Amino acid sequence: MRVPLLDLHGQMAPLRDEILAAVTEVIDSTQYILGPKVEQFEKNIASYCGSNYGIGVASGTDALLAALMALGIGPGDAVLTTPYSFFATMGCILRLGARPVFADIDPVSYNIDPARMAEALAQDAQGDKRIKAIIPVHLYGQCADMGAILALARQYNLPVVEDAAQAIGAVYLMQTGGQTVWHRAGSMGEAGCFSFFPSKNLGGVGDGGLITCNDPALAERLRIIRVHGGAPKYHHGVVGGNFRIDPIQTVVLDIKLARLPEWHRARRRNAANYRRLFAQTGLLESGAVSLPEAVYEAEGLTVGAECDYHIYNQFVIRARDRDGLLRHLISHEVGAEIYYPIPLHRQGCLAGLGYEEVSFPEAERAALETLALPIFPELTDAMQCFVVEKIAEFYTR
Repeated sequence: MRVPLLDLHGQMAPLRDEILAAVTEVIDSTQYILGPKVEQFEKNIASYCGSNYGIGVASGTDALLAALMALGIGPGDAVLTTPYSFFATMGCILRLGARPVFADIDPVSYNIDPARMAEALAQDAQGDKRIKAIIPVHLYGQCADMGAILALARQYNLPVVEDAAQAIGAVYLMQTGGQTVWHRAGSMGEAGCFSFFPSKNLGGVGDGGLITCNDPALAERLRIIRVHGGAPKYHHGVVGGNFRIDPIQTVVLDIKLARLPEWHRARRRNAANYRRLFAQTGLLESGAVSLPEAVYEAEGLTVGAECDYHIYNQFVIRARDRDGLLRHLISHEVGAEIYYPIPLHRQGCLAGLGYEEVSFPEAERAALETLALPIFPELTDAMQCFVVEKIAEFYTR
C-alpha cells in the first residue's frame, strides 16, 4: 500500500467544479490585482480568526516580513523567537538587518518556552536592550502559551507577531476582561501571520498569505506596505514591497474556508485513531515512540469550547533511531518528513555571527528525534493501520 504524506486529490475532487467556476469568474472579470474578491476574502478570514482586519499578501513569508516592517524593525534591532521553526521565521528578521535572539522550546508542545523567554528578555534588559519584538510560532497546529508570552510582552513593552502559518483556527484559552475566553491563533498579538501554502490546513493553489490585526492604524500601514509603500499611488512615504495576494487565490481559499472546520475535525479524528492504534503496539510503553500531546485538550473539555485546541497541521512523533525509521517507511512507500532537521541557530547563514557558541538543547533534541506522519483529512483507516504496522515492524524485527 502507498500512503503519501499529503494527497490533495481527495480534497480537490469534490470542489473542482466550484473552484473552476470561481476562477473563471475572476478571469472573465479582468480584475487580476486586488479588488472586491480580495476584500471579501479578507473580511471572511478576519472574522473566522476573531480579528478586526485581514490584509492578504503573497505568502506567509511576506506576511512576517510586512508585519515586521510595519512595526519598524530594522538594522541594529533584535527579535526574540524560537530556534525550532521553518526558516522564514528567522529569514524575515535577517532580511531587515535585525538579528534573531532565541529562546529554547518546550519539549512537549515544541513551542517556545516562556521561562526561557523570560531569561532572554531579562538578559537583554541588563544589556543594550536590542530586542524590539517577539515572534512566537504556533507550531504543528497548536498555539504557543500566549498568556505567559503576552505577559512578558507587556512587562517589556514589546509587540508580538504571531507566526500562525501552521495554526489557522487553533484556539487558546486566556483571561480577557475578567472572563476566560477562547482566542484563535493570530488574534492575540499585534499581528498574526498566516500561510496558504497548499500543504496547510487551509491551502491555496499556489502561494498566499494573510496578516490579521486589530489596530486600524496598523492595518492601514500594512495595506500601504504591500503596494510598495505607495499612498496615494506613485507617492511613497515609506518603502514597501510587492506583497499582494492574487484574486484567483482568494476565491479558491474562500471556497475552502467553508470546509475548514470539517477538515479540522477529520485531522483530529485521524490523530485519535493513531493514538488508538499505537496503544495496541506496545511501542509507547517501551519508549520507542512517543506521540504528540494536545496540551490544551483538558481545558477545552472543561469549558466546552470547540475542539480546535490542536488542528494537526502535522502529526509529529518522537522516535528512537528516527533516521532508520524514516528509511524503513520510505522503503515501504509511507510518506514521512522531518520538521525540522536543523535548528535555526545551526543554519549556515549564521556562521561566524556567534551562534555557534550557544546551545538550545530541546530544539536540538527535537531535530534529532521528531518525524511527521500522514494526517491529511482524507487519510483512511486502512492507510493509518498500514503506517502503524510498518512502524511496529521496524522496532520488532
